[in-house]
Amino acid sequence: MRRPGRAEERCNVNVQYRAQYLDLAGMQNLQMVSRPVDSADHPARGGRDVAVIGAGIVGAMTAGALLRDGHRVTLIEPGEPGGEQAASFGNGAWISPASVVPMSTPGLWKKLPGYLSDRSGPLVIRWRALPALLPWLLRFWWAGHSLPRVQATARALSALLRDAPERHLRAAAQTGAAGLVVQRGLLYLYPDRAAFEAEALSWRLRHDNGVLARELDGAALRAQVPDVEAHYGLGLLVAAGAHCLDPGAYVSALVRQAQAGGARLVPARALGFAFGPGPQGKRLVAVRTDAGDVACQRAIICAGIASAELARQAGDRIPLASERGYRVVWPDAPVRLSLPVMPSDGKMALTPTRGGLRVAGQVELAEVSAPPDWRRADLLTRFARQMFPALRAGPRPGLASAAPETCSAEGRAASAAAPASRWMGHRPSTPDGLPVIGPSAQHPDIVHAFGHGHVGLAAAPATAELVADLLAGRTPAIDPGPYRADRF
Repeated sequence: MRRPGRAEERCNVNVQYRAQYLDLAGMQNLQMVSRPVDSADHPARGGRDVAVIGAGIVGAMTAGALLRDGHRVTLIEPGEPGGEQAASFGNGAWISPASVVPMSTPGLWKKLPGYLSDRSGPLVIRWRALPALLPWLLRFWWAGHSLPRVQATARALSALLRDAPERHLRAAAQTGAAGLVVQRGLLYLYPDRAAFEAEALSWRLRHDNGVLARELDGAALRAQVPDVEAHYGLGLLVAAGAHCLDPGAYVSALVRQAQAGGARLVPARALGFAFGPGPQGKRLVAVRTDAGDVACQRAIICAGIASAELARQAGDRIPLASERGYRVVWPDAPVRLSLPVMPSDGKMALTPTRGGLRVAGQVELAEVSAPPDWRRADLLTRFARQMFPALRAGPRPGLASAAPETCSAEGRAASAAAPASRWMGHRPSTPDGLPVIGPSAQHPDIVHAFGHGHVGLAAAPATAELVADLLAGRTPAIDPGPYRADRF
């Protein structure tokens, strides 16, 4: 069957979005201001000068999509692409079409008092941060107070996630890093059927959005996770799911590919924007950074938790909170695990990666500047040891690490010692669980692409395509309406 062309498969026209870009399409020869970081011209290929603020997974993917459209791209990133400063570095490494379930669901408000008092649960709110977080929390409750709202959110997430594994497999192959993305499925673990049925709404939302899952129990379950604690008696296998063996290296490879395609990388922190007069009001002329001004005609904000302040300077007040997440890694875990798993009673991702067994999770709502509470990482460690008895035992030579691809021919001695590393990062999260993707209400030459919360890795390719379509004035394949900045 012939694959539909771009014009045929792009529906749900958002006239206002499209008009904003078509009206601006003629703006050329914009005046440069202040002192540019690098005045060297890009190769003349047409298109616009676009500054992509942030070189995490969303920024890296967006840069690639814009280069393919012929734009001249500058990436602005204060740290090493793929480095520890980014949420991309330490996430759970899942690429899941099943991540359509928003955190806020009907009845959640009844659990909030417990989250404030239980310091060992998967979601913790620091008391000191509560006054500042209260407006966000009220919006968060409202976003999930009714089933229709939750269903709409799940549909909007599905539009970004449904083909995420395939998109990432293609992207990794194109970067020369095909081995970094693997598709072995994702396994959700339950102690028993009652625990599974307690999450009936989650699985209904997944089913309604085309996510297929196969039940495993008995010998079939043990074949997938032979070393898991015996009290887990039921698994739901999402065979379409994939994961990344090294998210940081993957982001770094994507940025290198963008640079090879003509993108510049400016090691600087974006501070704001410079505007000049234009036919429809103020036009963007530069991104201001701590290393000088970067001249541009368009700017894409995908700067993680720092995006809210940049969006405010563009005229949009986005309620963005940091869902602080934690991660620990066992380099040589004595556990046979070929695919990622998530226990229903722990709500954390245990993923075999190139660096070892990665255990990532926890949601801590606190001030961005607050120091890490490493007790959250200790909880991940303790729960992983409860799941896998081998992590509580002494060294067991001869077992492969959690990432069999990295073992030597002789195999390495595995150890059940404490994890070798721990990390805390900021998930930039909106209260309704949807990212902000689309033009600023006041300055349409500034485009938002942030706030992905728990799905940044998985949603990055679709986000990049949507941004590229909006910038080009094409009718997007994905309806941008649910992600608009002015929905708040």
